[in-house]
Amino acid sequence: MAGATAIPRSGDAVRPMTAGEKKVIMASSLGTVFEWYDFYLYGSLAAIIGAQFFSAYPEATRNIFALLAFAAGFLVRPFGALVFGRLGDMVGRKYTFLVTILIMGISTFAVGLLPSYTTLAAYNVGWIAPVTLLALRMLQGLALGGEYGGAAVYVAEHAPAGRRGFYTAFIQTTATLGLLLSLIIILSTQGYVNSAYPATTVTNPDGTTTTLTAFQVWGWRIPFLVSVVLLAISVWIRLQMQESPAFKKMKEEGTHSKAPLSEAFGQWKNAKWALLALLGLTAGQAVVWYTGQFYALFFLQSILKVDQFTANIMIAWSLILATGGFLFFGSLSDRIGRKPIILGGCLIAALTYFPLFNMLTAQANPALHAAQANVPVVVKTNKDDCSFQFNPVGTAKFTKECDVAKALLARSAVNYTTENQPAGTPTVVSIKGKDFPVADPNFAKAVPAALTEAGYPSASANPTVIKASNPIDIFTGQKLAVVGILTILVLYVTMVYGPIAAALVELFPTRIRYTSMSLPYHIGNGWFGGLLPATAFAMVAQTGDIYFGLWYPIVIALFTFVIGLIFIPETKDRDILS
Repeated sequence: MAGATAIPRSGDAVRPMTAGEKKVIMASSLGTVFEWYDFYLYGSLAAIIGAQFFSAYPEATRNIFALLAFAAGFLVRPFGALVFGRLGDMVGRKYTFLVTILIMGISTFAVGLLPSYTTLAAYNVGWIAPVTLLALRMLQGLALGGEYGGAAVYVAEHAPAGRRGFYTAFIQTTATLGLLLSLIIILSTQGYVNSAYPATTVTNPDGTTTTLTAFQVWGWRIPFLVSVVLLAISVWIRLQMQESPAFKKMKEEGTHSKAPLSEAFGQWKNAKWALLALLGLTAGQAVVWYTGQFYALFFLQSILKVDQFTANIMIAWSLILATGGFLFFGSLSDRIGRKPIILGGCLIAALTYFPLFNMLTAQANPALHAAQANVPVVVKTNKDDCSFQFNPVGTAKFTKECDVAKALLARSAVNYTTENQPAGTPTVVSIKGKDFPVADPNFAKAVPAALTEAGYPSASANPTVIKASNPIDIFTGQKLAVVGILTILVLYVTMVYGPIAAALVELFPTRIRYTSMSLPYHIGNGWFGGLLPATAFAMVAQTGDIYFGLWYPIVIALFTFVIGLIFIPETKDRDILS
């Protein structure tokens, strides 16, 4: 391991990667891939998990609780950054992110073993299931908050001075690879279990019956249980690693921080860089990342009405095709700098999102695209009665007539305008000049029927919408066009995300590096990025324009571009041992 722990010097830039350095990267990246895999499993299976652990409630309520548990993982990430960042700067990089992966892996495995609400309710302790699930989700979020900073710092402090961007770019591939791995495991498990085992009919509390596939009943646990194998491999590799050379040098010299939190955030000379890192780097990076991977998937499914399997296949192919961009842009940042690539990615994304998503609509659902352009729909209401339907965890209720009308149209991917009416006027939806009062008990059925008659495609009968029959069914003009557009969006992700770890590591001194870089990263990605789908949907519902939600990432990306351009220094040639 001598090659892995030698202190990097600037002259090392021209030499090839040593076997020890390859092991450092593999240990850090592999573990982080597994952590992201664990984290994404819950998001992908939230609806099934809600039925398992919140079955005492009606379907709408159980979905709300499932989303709340998912959101908890995002909300606690910055706190994990503080807890484990402090440990990393005081105790060491290696042992801290060894702890994070153990917490993450054990929590995920435990979800696969956790008895359902119905099982525990037989012993009058059904409440233990949802409470334990929420606790495990919070542990996952805390662990993820500490994992990324540890992996990025560990790799950067082993890397030759002239190749930090390239080396840390391997860490940047892990979120995408973790998402891809989770999709592959879920789809393959679902396909096998449902074909090999029969469906089950269950009786609901209201006396009705529901047919559940084997995957919905028990097969969903397999991806969670499989994670223990991934955990064992990662822990075994990490146990063999040595401490970062920069941290060892600092400990030997007695210059490590004894109070990383107060030094990083209690002193303005350091705290200002954490604030600038958030506003001038990670906020824009986060919204570009979430738009290219998560909002694109949400847009395909919820707005364009592409089925879940096809949408996941299209996203998976775009991830496969574009993932190399992380390494390309990370390496390029070693030559031309971190700042021009990250800020350039924010700017290009902001300038092209509208045409790209418009093209995505035209290719993925041509009938919907035509209807949006040719079928006039107007909501006639008093605008003061309309709410901004921001509902990140599904707990808010919007019952006003204006809100009911707009929510229905937004869920149906209808472009509409709003015509203001005097106070007290009943809200109506006008489709090609024909009015449908919201107060009509048949409103929820009448409007979709009228939309279909006017030219909007039916969700159950739309031959123009893109549909894949298997994972390699992409070789038609329509599907290749969709994959191409999605690949461009993911390339933007690689542009802003590939160099970000090196940029953050280089902004802060060794003694408080783990703490300082982790917090702005996880606030940016956990909050600015994590709230993107809910915010964008609320903006769509508010305006009646399916593309209006894109203003959220566009404005933040442009804001980051301006702040970063003015205040963020170029850091690629900095000595990070000081």
